Amino acid sequence: MGKNLLLWLVIGLTMMSLFNMFSAPMQKAEKMSYSTYIEKVDSGMVESATIKDNLVNGQYRDNSGELKSYNVTVPNNDTALSQRLLDQHVVINVKAPDEVPFLLSILISWFPMLLLIGVWVFFMRQMQGGGGKGGAMGFGKSKAKLLNENTSRVTFEDVAGCDEAKQEVTEVIEFLRDPSKFTRLGGKLPKGVLLVGPPGTGKTLLARAIAGEAEVPFFSISGSDFVEMFVGVGASRVRDMFEQAKKHAPCIIFVDEIDAMGRHRGAGVGGGNDEREQTLNQMLVEMDGFESNEGVILIAATNRPDVLDPALLRPGRFDRQVVVPRPDLLGREQILKVHMRKVPLASDVNGKELARGTPGFTGADLANLVNEAALNAARYDRDKVMRADFETAKDKVMMGTERRSMLISDDQKETTAYHEAGHTLVAKHLESADPVHKVSIIPRGQALGITMQMPEEDRFNHDKQYLLDQISIMMGGRLGEELVLGQMTTGASNDFERATQLARNMVTQWGMSELGPMVYGEREHEPFLGREITRQTNISEETARLIDGVVRKLIEDNYDRAKVILEEHMDQLHRLAKGLIKYETLDTTDIDRVMEGKEPLLIKEAETKSSSTDTKPEEPEAKVDIGDDEANSSADEADQASKPS
Repeated sequence: MGKNLLLWLVIGLTMMSLFNMFSAPMQKAEKMSYSTYIEKVDSGMVESATIKDNLVNGQYRDNSGELKSYNVTVPNNDTALSQRLLDQHVVINVKAPDEVPFLLSILISWFPMLLLIGVWVFFMRQMQGGGGKGGAMGFGKSKAKLLNENTSRVTFEDVAGCDEAKQEVTEVIEFLRDPSKFTRLGGKLPKGVLLVGPPGTGKTLLARAIAGEAEVPFFSISGSDFVEMFVGVGASRVRDMFEQAKKHAPCIIFVDEIDAMGRHRGAGVGGGNDEREQTLNQMLVEMDGFESNEGVILIAATNRPDVLDPALLRPGRFDRQVVVPRPDLLGREQILKVHMRKVPLASDVNGKELARGTPGFTGADLANLVNEAALNAARYDRDKVMRADFETAKDKVMMGTERRSMLISDDQKETTAYHEAGHTLVAKHLESADPVHKVSIIPRGQALGITMQMPEEDRFNHDKQYLLDQISIMMGGRLGEELVLGQMTTGASNDFERATQLARNMVTQWGMSELGPMVYGEREHEPFLGREITRQTNISEETARLIDGVVRKLIEDNYDRAKVILEEHMDQLHRLAKGLIKYETLDTTDIDRVMEGKEPLLIKEAETKSSSTDTKPEEPEAKVDIGDDEANSSADEADQASKPS
């Protein structure tokens, strides 16, 4: 576009220069009236005169004798003027009228029209994508890009954590390289492969690896590239894309985010005959219609398979649906190794430990984790990325950025400390709960405090006891504030929201209550919007009241269970809260030590390093300094402090 704009700018300036050249004004001279000119001629002041049509210009001498130029317009056919000039012995020159060249006259007369036509052509070419292939019909041409060997290559070595998906697409590549290996037993070349998985799991990366590994032409396009404001353009682009693919067969076409043009038909607001559906219909015909597309394999990726049209998913079009799931523990470790190859690591970095501490992370999340760790190390001018950098990065990714500049009063800090201590203490005394990894009262993101639990292994299913323990843990925050400080704050709103939703799912979706193994209130999908917007009310009012009663009972029972735990271990609650107020952040080891009345290891290590030159003998482990004069209060004093104020 820049080149075209510059070209038209140069052409315009050139034409304006030529126009100004031929219409340049005459040389500056004194404009004289005809009567004045006659007086000067009769007085002998005029020296020369050049006559051209009815224009006369020349030189005359003024009263001081200085020679000046003049020009004057005289009447047509004025023969007396010539005689007057001859009588005064004035030098007379006569010029014939100018004759404008024929071509130049045509150019001057047509110049405005040509300029308008040129501007119109310029904008039309820009609307058609810079005047690319297809000329005036360039709207209907495919925007698919043909990848070649010069494109940045990604191989299967760069893809980790999805071995089953890699195996599926590897077979497709082998089929294209050596079809006889499979066709000798009656097999047929698959028409399409659909990559399905949550965002960030590596679907597009897997497709790039296919492009790097396949020794056949590879076309890449996005699903939104088919959709245009002009009617019929999407279907035309689909036809053109498959025509190009047939010329390069055997080849692979990759369509990213195919749900942009492959949603359910008949769900449009203005009826079923819209532009998107025409594009989808053409795609269905090209994939498996009257004409065959032998040797053309379509690979598509989406994270919303539920909104795709059923005709698009049937065998013969997408023969294989390859699920690219969130990586498990081994997969996360492999992905971390791939991303850590370009990062200088310190000796204390353990990939397996990091993988265990990042459950539910996708490949994109892990790549972001490694990048954040590298940036944190660079921030402190380190030569290598240390384990502490990864811990900081993990906390930042999972819990948000620290907001240490946020001013919090001592009262609010104490409230947050008892809230998080309540969560932590309940979780420590429940057998089915995940271990507490870290607890902090430093504000992160939208939260004033964080209690972070880390499962010992990946969980793919949850039993009833685990879910009940989760509700109890959520209730522990409010109880920590209520039992000790005798107050209720808004900080527990998210805990109640999650606990209520979890309890309702146990009753209405998972059959974990006395109402039996039934689903109450089925989910309803709207394919046009592509998400859940309503829930069917196929339950009676009486059943709804029963559900509300069972949900309330689940929450109240676990509220009481958490209350018993905190009342029985009130001394540990005080120690945890006071330890959080003093140290702000405690990890799993330090939590146990603080609950036992010992000092955190990180503090002891810091004191040991600071006093390494001291020759005094090592003293026994000290109790936690809880910030009061009476650090080791008795159980009676702890009970006294637990009463509402």
